[in-house]
Amino acid sequence: MIMATLAGSASEAAAQHVKNVVLVHGAFVDGSGWKALYNELSQKGYNVTIVQNPLSSLEDDVAATKLALDKQDGPTILVGHSWGGTVITEAGNHPKVAALVYVAALQPDNGENSIQWLMSAPALPESGALPADENGIVYYDKAKFHAGFCADIPKADADFMFASQGAFHGKGFGTPISIAAWRNKPSYAALATEDKSINPEIQRAMYKRSNTKVTEIKGSHVIFMSQPKAVAKVIIQAATESITN
Repeated sequence: MIMATLAGSASEAAAQHVKNVVLVHGAFVDGSGWKALYNELSQKGYNVTIVQNPLSSLEDDVAATKLALDKQDGPTILVGHSWGGTVITEAGNHPKVAALVYVAALQPDNGENSIQWLMSAPALPESGALPADENGIVYYDKAKFHAGFCADIPKADADFMFASQGAFHGKGFGTPISIAAWRNKPSYAALATEDKSINPEIQRAMYKRSNTKVTEIKGSHVIFMSQPKAVAKVIIQAATESITN
């Protein structure tokens, strides 16, 4: 009886929730936007790493994400926002990734690219992604940034986010996925119901196709900033359901 109790305790000690989280930002922003979510997760004991995507190509962003994953000390929840969803779909094949979380994010399949999904439903009038410039860089229209990208955060915060956006090379939108990690890893999504940059219809179609566990959150494209507690809850669900032994 004593031996059985000890064995059971040892088994419970060996089975632990995932405690590492890697956050991957999208286009038109940088890693600083994750601060509120970082605080929520860190206060709950999670080890959080933020990737700074070079935004020069899908391959380069995937490489940056894999570098962050290499440094984790065990199983990890990989989180992507917007374009970052495409990045984690490829980078999520890393052996340390226990589950994927898509935050108002793209989720292509094998052979698919981001632009075909972005064009699969009408662009909303508030959306402000501009055509690529002479250098192939895609920026967001400053006049539309607050309403189209982050309507539910203060304008001062929106102005800072616009000023700190990276130079996103538009060719990334056309690069296809080779192996979609969501086909082999548990997937979760925080769907932004008031999103003006990625039509919520697109999000619903992608996540339904992949049987992703979806939580709908009323908010803009940056729900991780405006509703960090709600987004953290989705990530924590992924972490607690991804038991490691």
